[in-house]
Amino acid sequence: MADPGLRSLPSVERLVVALESRGLLGGVPRRAATLCAREVVDRARARLKREGGLAETDALVEEASALIRRRFDSTLQPAVNATGILLHTNLGRAPLSVAAQAAAAGAAAGYSTLEIDLGDGTRGSRHAHVEGLLTAVTGAEAGFAVNNNASAVLLALAALGGGREVIVARGELVEIGGSFRMPEVMAQSGARLVEVGTTNRTYAADYESAINANTGLLLKVHRSNFTLQGFVHDASLEDLVAIARRRALPVLYDLGSGCLVDLSRVGLPAEPTVQTAVASGADVVLFSGDKMLGGPQAGMLVGRRAAVERCRKHPLARAVRLDKLDVAALAATLRAYLDLDVAWREIPTLALLALTPAARRRRASRLARAIGAALGAYASVDVVATEGEMGGGSLPGVVIASSAVAVRPSRARPEDWAARLRAAHPPVIGMLRDGALLLDVMALLPGDERRILTVVRGLPEA
Repeated sequence: MADPGLRSLPSVERLVVALESRGLLGGVPRRAATLCAREVVDRARARLKREGGLAETDALVEEASALIRRRFDSTLQPAVNATGILLHTNLGRAPLSVAAQAAAAGAAAGYSTLEIDLGDGTRGSRHAHVEGLLTAVTGAEAGFAVNNNASAVLLALAALGGGREVIVARGELVEIGGSFRMPEVMAQSGARLVEVGTTNRTYAADYESAINANTGLLLKVHRSNFTLQGFVHDASLEDLVAIARRRALPVLYDLGSGCLVDLSRVGLPAEPTVQTAVASGADVVLFSGDKMLGGPQAGMLVGRRAAVERCRKHPLARAVRLDKLDVAALAATLRAYLDLDVAWREIPTLALLALTPAARRRRASRLARAIGAALGAYASVDVVATEGEMGGGSLPGVVIASSAVAVRPSRARPEDWAARLRAAHPPVIGMLRDGALLLDVMALLPGDERRILTVVRGLPEA
């Protein structure tokens, strides 16, 4: 006799019909929904064999509907960053300027002049769209972009140091996000790592004494995502350039975050700029596009023409090339840097940095009044001082004074409200601290207050 539990299990077809009749397919074709229904039925069958009991059709319909949404709905969507972290890696780092968004959506969305010479109709180069801008804003002889800075490092090491020794200070063997480490990247490039100095102190003489007939280049890495304090010493980039010139070696400088502006303008500690690195004589300077630069994900290689050309002509360059959407967005971002006043005004990352603590508190106060009016007795709402940060592996240890709206539900847990905000469209990502849901204003973009209020109004309905 058949197991009664298994007999209670609906067929795949019945489950699909139930999804259709309840309007739960969400525009997904029936064939795709059938795959999800079959998966749910198979899982339920295994559960029943293992644990016994009876199948509940309504529960299986809900399970199948959730699986359809999870698998086929668009999961990449705009979000409201209320975390107080400006370059939040999990939230896509730098928001694009209006000009960069328009360039990606307009000039590059359909057919475009990505690789055509309009003069004679022959094939052109995608690098032409950004090279002139890169050289203009950095002072470099030449430059081009690839798909991220890790790729730029890999490419430069392969082109300039592949098969030879690369000398780097032990205290600069950084690890970036996702557990990728400089020694591993170097190994993939074919270069052989030679560490010099100690973790906390490295001198120019350490590099000098390590050079031999097998040396390919000298590498300096800016510690953009951590700091060393106390009894420390570093050989300067100028020191390395002087040594390299005497020994006819190239110098590669991985600057990481890619700052093009003087941060003291907004009261922040000095950060090495790309322009200074180029002027110091480094053969190739590498930096990111989606960090301090405030553009799309990209990795820039700028510097002396001969070294940059060796990188551009290396076979790996094609594997890591930038796509047309990022080319368009990057060009628009760099164009703003032709006038630094324009950059501070139009690049969202810089514009948000330029806000004073008082301006952030005023913004938080306005938002708190609106949220308080929307929630009434369902929550207490006030403004608290917070310590924002740059994030994204930039300005480590630098605290940026900010303010947040602290929401303390009277009839619910802050964790539950935080989860509901994340499940909204668009999701609102805040923080949980000291029994409150915090909505920091530091990284809020124009219109985000309205988006937050739309979601917050529905919280008491939970």
